[in-house]
Amino acid sequence: MENKKLYKIIISVGVLSFLFISSFFLFNFYKTYYSDNTNFNDESIFIFIKSGTGLNNLQQQIIPFLKDSTTFLDAAYKTKYVFNIKAGKYKIKKGFSNKEIINSLRFKNIPVKVTFNNMERIENLASRVSKFIEADSLSLMNSFNKKTFLESNDLDTESVFSIFLPNTYEFYWNTSADQFRDKMLDQFKLFWNPSRIKKAKSYNLNPIEVSILASIVQRETPKVDERPTISGVYYNRLRRKMKLQADPTIVYTIKLEKGFDTRIRRVLYRDLRIRSPFNTYLNKGLPPGPIYMPDISSIESVLNLENHDYLFFVADVKRPGYHMFAKTNSQHNKNKRQYTSWLRKNKIKR
Repeated sequence: MENKKLYKIIISVGVLSFLFISSFFLFNFYKTYYSDNTNFNDESIFIFIKSGTGLNNLQQQIIPFLKDSTTFLDAAYKTKYVFNIKAGKYKIKKGFSNKEIINSLRFKNIPVKVTFNNMERIENLASRVSKFIEADSLSLMNSFNKKTFLESNDLDTESVFSIFLPNTYEFYWNTSADQFRDKMLDQFKLFWNPSRIKKAKSYNLNPIEVSILASIVQRETPKVDERPTISGVYYNRLRRKMKLQADPTIVYTIKLEKGFDTRIRRVLYRDLRIRSPFNTYLNKGLPPGPIYMPDISSIESVLNLENHDYLFFVADVKRPGYHMFAKTNSQHNKNKRQYTSWLRKNKIKR
């Protein structure tokens, strides 16, 4: 009898021990993988993991948002996430367990939207884009100006600005400078479909030249409906091998010399003598690169320019933003008098 009692006691103790140990392991398993391990008040946070990030740097980033860093590290090791940390932007929601956090960091790199327009220089573009993706402005500029890239695409450090079409694009945050540049070139090539290339060729222009001319047209007028007319004027001058004599190129030339924060309301005669490849009063043909990032409407205005005989235009003071057009120099000088009188009346000297 005593042996039976002892046996029962041993069995009971064994069962209780098994249940206790099992409960302990189940509790730890649940705590490690499935219990809430977030420690922030917002509905969600974003973690930005840089390329080449190791475990130490990851810990520094994520520990402030965790209730228990030990269980997170335990789960990260057991799932082998620590051996394959991926760069990117990741969302962690309030109430996530370690398993959900790790799954997010492993599989759910979130794309970011990159929007740019109204850029005066490629340096402005690099600065803006660097605010959205991992690549900094210096690495972007180095990528844009990489000799092998420029030569293989028949570009140079001035004309490369043409390939960046203003729009909203989607990238992963950990996009490199070269990846950004190459995607922009792909988008440029997609835009320049056979139909647009054919239109450009009909004016003896290539896509880069169209973009350069479009940048001048856009700086001449904010009025989209007038851009095809102005494009027609410049095309007529190019066709006759006349100098473009475009004031926006002079403004750009002055800014190259004095700084792009210089405010210029009026171009003076002395400005026309500044020696620069962008000065279309001194040089025939198009400048070496865009003086601005033209929008699609400006590019289309060149491709669909108005067929007319105008060779000159000047601001129309009675219709702000619009211009008066002329076929002859004498008519142009007559039109110009209303503008110069307005400048004197309003005491606009620079």
